[in-house]
Amino acid sequence: MARRRKGRAIDGILLLDKPLEISSNQALQKVKRAFLAAKAGHTGALDPLATGMLPVCLGEATKFSQFLLDADKTYIVTAKLGVRTTTSDADGEIVDTREVNVTEQQLIDACETFKGPIKQVPSMFSALKHQGKPLYHYARQGIVIEREARDITIFSLNITRFDGDEVDMEVHCSKGTYIRSLVDDLGQLLGCCAYVSKLHRTAVADYPSDKMVTFEMLESLLEKAQAEQIPLTDILDPLLIPMDSAVKALPSVELTPASRDSFLHGQPVPYVSEAAIDQGTLVRTYCTEDNVFLGVSQLDNDNKAAPKRVVVFNSPA
Repeated sequence: MARRRKGRAIDGILLLDKPLEISSNQALQKVKRAFLAAKAGHTGALDPLATGMLPVCLGEATKFSQFLLDADKTYIVTAKLGVRTTTSDADGEIVDTREVNVTEQQLIDACETFKGPIKQVPSMFSALKHQGKPLYHYARQGIVIEREARDITIFSLNITRFDGDEVDMEVHCSKGTYIRSLVDDLGQLLGCCAYVSKLHRTAVADYPSDKMVTFEMLESLLEKAQAEQIPLTDILDPLLIPMDSAVKALPSVELTPASRDSFLHGQPVPYVSEAAIDQGTLVRTYCTEDNVFLGVSQLDNDNKAAPKRVVVFNSPA
C-alpha cells in the first residue's frame, strides 16, 4: 500500500530572508512546517554564518529548483584582512596572521584580477561531494581531498567600504562560486590574508529583494491566522511566487488544449511560438487556453515539445 504523504499540496516559491546561525536545511524545515507543505526543497545552501535570500520551493516547484541552483547570485560580503582561518570565515581556527599594509588602490587592482571567467578551487569546507560525502565531512577530520579548479565567472566585484582591516564588497557571480574561497584568494594575492566575517545574499537570478520574507513575518501571520481563524490559503499562500518564475530565463512555447494531456503524460507534442527557437532548446511550456504552466520541455527535430519536467496537477487547473 502506498504511503500517504503528510501535509498539503501547495506549489510555489518563498523568498526567505535566512537569518544567522541556522542552516539552510533547518530554515527549509521551518518554512515547510509553517505552510504545512507535503514537499519542499531549497535552491542553494547558505552557511549558518550567511544571511539573505534563500528561495524555498514548495510542492511541484521543487521540480524546477535546479534552474535556480544554476542561476547567477549577488552577495554583500565583509572581509577581515590580516587573518586567515581554516574555513575562510569567522567560524574557523586561525592559521595565519599578518600585518595589513594595503592601500585602497592595491585593493582595487587586486579585485580587478578576479573579474570575468576564472578558475576557483573550492574550499574543503564546502558541501561539494566526494565519494558521497560533503567535503566538510573530511575537513572536520583533518583530511584534505584533492579538488579540481572549477570554471566560474565574477561579473562584478565592487568595493563599497574600506576601513583599515575591513572591506565591504558587492559580488555578482555565476553558479558554483564560493565567496569564502574568493576572499581567501584575495587575501593571499594581497599578501595579508583575509576571511569572511559577514555574508549576505541579496539576489538569486532576478528575484526582487523586497519580496523576501522573514521568519518573524511568518510567525506574525501564523498568530494572526490562529487568532482570527484565517485559512493558510488566505494568509500565507499569497507570499508565494509562481513556480514558473524559476525558469523565467527560458523562452516559452504554448500547447493547444487538445495536446495538453498527452504532454503531461510524457509525450512530445506540437507547439506554438511567436519567436523562432532553435531545436534542442529548453523552454517554458504553457497551455494556450488558460496560460497554465505545464512544465519544461525540449524542442526536438520533429518540431515538437518533448517533456522534461512536468507539473502534476492535484485538481483540474
